[in-house]
Amino acid sequence: MEISTVCVHGNGQKDQTGAVSTPIYQSATFCHPAVGQSTGYDYSRLQNPTREQLENTMALLENGVDAIAFSSGMAAISNMMELFSPNDHIIVSDDIYGGTHRLFSHVSVKNQIDVDFVDTSDISEISSHIKDNTRAIFIETPTNPMMKVSDISEIARIAKINGLITIVDNTFLTPYFQRPIELGADIVVHSATKYLGGHNDTLAGILVVANMELSQKLRFISKTIGSGLSPFDSWLIQRGIKTLPIRMEKSQQNAKEIALWLYAHPKIKKVYYTGLENHPGHAICKKQASGFGAMISFEVDCVDTATKLLEKVNLILYAESLGGVETLITYPMLQTHADVPVDIREAQGINNKFLRLSVGIEALEDIISDLSQALDL
Repeated sequence: MEISTVCVHGNGQKDQTGAVSTPIYQSATFCHPAVGQSTGYDYSRLQNPTREQLENTMALLENGVDAIAFSSGMAAISNMMELFSPNDHIIVSDDIYGGTHRLFSHVSVKNQIDVDFVDTSDISEISSHIKDNTRAIFIETPTNPMMKVSDISEIARIAKINGLITIVDNTFLTPYFQRPIELGADIVVHSATKYLGGHNDTLAGILVVANMELSQKLRFISKTIGSGLSPFDSWLIQRGIKTLPIRMEKSQQNAKEIALWLYAHPKIKKVYYTGLENHPGHAICKKQASGFGAMISFEVDCVDTATKLLEKVNLILYAESLGGVETLITYPMLQTHADVPVDIREAQGINNKFLRLSVGIEALEDIISDLSQALDL
């Protein structure tokens, strides 16, 4: 089936009642027919029918063997990190979401896991950082918020030669535009809060795995730690996925035009959007993905322009997060990346003139009109 059909119908498995919308099984526990018998569900921390339907859909969309849903994107990554032991070494993209950086820099380090932040868009940098105790390579592509692009298939090739796990955060492009497992990745991470849910109304995280060994390990960790996604939130994400294709297409269509408009504006000094042909990662993104998404970062001419823009937008909302139907503008240095050390943040280019735009599905003319009035004051 085409991916847009899978988004709508999932694996095609119908509930026993014939309900078109997967029911919300709001039950913590399930009774047994007899001693030694089970309906397949025992306790919702282990599995719940509503969550299972979402997981089956995500495994299909990413072409994985299994998917596990968690209470947030960070919960998904935190559970995944339990695959590793003290003295293990992990190579991580140097430009990543601030919450992920915080986890690796503080919690993982406390757990004696050695983390090297590396420019994973440079293959030679990855190879030069592989050690005897390296166990995995964790990448975002495109990265948040600098939009760097890493070559998934080449990184996966290097990882396999060295016996490493390749982990890809696919939040920005979703399986609609990019499927890392088909490119050789072992684990795909999603903050399902973003494009998968699509409406800024719930938190969720997903791990999709390429083999049953990883599935068994991660399901054991998940049921032990107990951060599985609730039935209601599972239903919300499943509902959001049904419209993922049309939302991704519309928001990308808007983003392409807005990136060009920003590029031509005299107060905008740099535009970071992988869909622009002059973006350094454009060719790789075009090779490994079917779209460029709707995330744009840009740098304005001065701090005053940045603050006035944030204060004067009306239609566009000054808020954290991304991937919803509404266009959101974010100030990474004060919001998503506030906990990243200043020297590291600014070395990446995340300064007080740097902004990030999550383009929504509103009328293009209205988004541009709002940007225009806020920039021209």
